[in-house]
Amino acid sequence: MASVTEQGAPARAASDVAGAPAAQTPLVDVRGVTLQYKTKDHLVTATFRVDFQVFRSERFILLGPSGCGKSTLLKAVGGYLQPTEGEIRLKGEVVQRPGPDRMMVFQEFDQLLPWKTVKDNVMFPLRATGLSRKVAEQKAMHYIAKVNLTNFAESLPHTLSGGMKQRVAIARGMAMEPDVLLMDEPFAALDALTRRKMQDELLALWDDTKFTVLFVTHSIPEAIKIGSRILLLTPHPGQVKAEINSLPRDTADGDPEALQELERRIHGMLFADAVEEPVQEPQHE
Repeated sequence: MASVTEQGAPARAASDVAGAPAAQTPLVDVRGVTLQYKTKDHLVTATFRVDFQVFRSERFILLGPSGCGKSTLLKAVGGYLQPTEGEIRLKGEVVQRPGPDRMMVFQEFDQLLPWKTVKDNVMFPLRATGLSRKVAEQKAMHYIAKVNLTNFAESLPHTLSGGMKQRVAIARGMAMEPDVLLMDEPFAALDALTRRKMQDELLALWDDTKFTVLFVTHSIPEAIKIGSRILLLTPHPGQVKAEINSLPRDTADGDPEALQELERRIHGMLFADAVEEPVQEPQHE
């Protein structure tokens, strides 16, 4: 049975975290983070005092309904948005700006440079860090092979399917060998069959490399399948509702009753409360 930490419960020790040894230092440490952004007329609170920790080699999921601030949280971990309150640390250092230690994969298919081949798209950030063309090419081809696109290395993005484009984006992020791969609903725009295949391929890639991933989704089945731990966020503004250990991989694949039960529990926790209207505060000059 998946274990649950409800909102307001004491933080769990590292030894309680699935796959995390005792006294392990968190890779990502989010403490009391409130995030706000401005619209034309209002100051919108996206998240309110959110806490969570991600440990090395975890598959950590941010799950919640649309508008709960999960993508905004991901951007803040990436260094693209500074908290109004609280702090985000990576390996003990406060995150203040984007960096190659955090690579993002988005859901849009147009995140690739259309005039560059698959290989050159993967090489582009590597070359930007100062690697020689030879070393960058070797590393790019290594990760292109891991996503099964070796035969398409010289292809341009417009010749690829949506799933293949997402594989290129994943290879590009992993080639940088970041501390954490940030994935913002990367399979949301794919058809159901391709989405399932991409989930399986991502897990196979994780089995091979044990990379750390922070993954945003609003799909409960996807969260259970991809994640080792799942953070549930309330409707806007996003607050921590609960933290859940997902099912073991063999249980999720082979025990449909356990899977359905966990889906029901998560759905019940996410939607037990009425959806609140977005909090909007007048801006002051």
